[in-house]
Amino acid sequence: MTRHSRITGTGSSLPPRRLSNADMVGLLAARGVETSDDWIVERTGIRARHFVADGVFSSDLAAEAARHALEAAGADPASIDLIIVATSTPDMVFPSTAAIVQHKLGMAGCPAFDVQAVCSGFVYALTVADAMIRSGSASKALVIGSEVFSRLLDFNDRTTCVLFGDGAGAVVLEASDTPGILATDLHADGRHVGILCVPGHVNGGQILGDPVLKMDGQAVFKLAVGVLEEAARTVLAKAGRTEADIDWLIPHQANIRIMQSTARKLKLPMDKVVVTVDQHGNTSAASIPLALDHAVRAGQVKRGDTLMLEGVGGGFTWGAVLVDF
Repeated sequence: MTRHSRITGTGSSLPPRRLSNADMVGLLAARGVETSDDWIVERTGIRARHFVADGVFSSDLAAEAARHALEAAGADPASIDLIIVATSTPDMVFPSTAAIVQHKLGMAGCPAFDVQAVCSGFVYALTVADAMIRSGSASKALVIGSEVFSRLLDFNDRTTCVLFGDGAGAVVLEASDTPGILATDLHADGRHVGILCVPGHVNGGQILGDPVLKMDGQAVFKLAVGVLEEAARTVLAKAGRTEADIDWLIPHQANIRIMQSTARKLKLPMDKVVVTVDQHGNTSAASIPLALDHAVRAGQVKRGDTLMLEGVGGGFTWGAVLVDF
């Protein structure tokens, strides 16, 4: 009998502090940086985002999202035999955020590790978890995307600091006789490292380089639109499906223009695209599971729906997963 994996529960977590575009305009004005609600909405579709408070870390958001996913799946933490956290904003250099989440959930013993593929991180993590379940190395996994990108932002750069927010999303992925994860496709191209990066590192107790986010927005846009279509078509071909079989496109929530362009290329109307970027901003590895959970709890995504999950991120990384939910 062929072994598959299925998503049995979803969860998410957002910090209580919500900043509208008006809040961001005021925050930046105090620094002598000019922007406006119209400028942000027109270029990105973003209207608000959430920032963590001091003393709150990626593991805190991840653990809360995981608890909600476990509850939705009717699963006990003790039944989990794999934890993967996708994050670019870990609590520490080491140990992994996954190990810290494991402790916060009162668990011990199962493998726990982080995946770093920036905004594609959840797609990478889900692919790894699916492979481990299919191979028999795990039976019930927590796959989490969690970020506190507000701590990487340069608030003197209006082109980037208005884009990002904090949050977490999680799924419980379980072994199943019937297919759930239908096909996956992952890629990276290190030639484009410089278009989206945080070029700083720790050395001798000091931060060397520039530890805030740098992005060439036009370069990212051009690459993103092409590779997202390619990855989507690849997983459809692997699964023997077509665009007409997609009930919901759940893309990385970076920019409404990228999402609209991807939908057009896949011949999908925007009412088949889950959109949360307007309220959450870009939450990097958290954005896809966060959007998925919100769509599930809003009654948009239902059992039996076919979902296309896809993301692009610094690296340059990209990938897609086709899911029968």
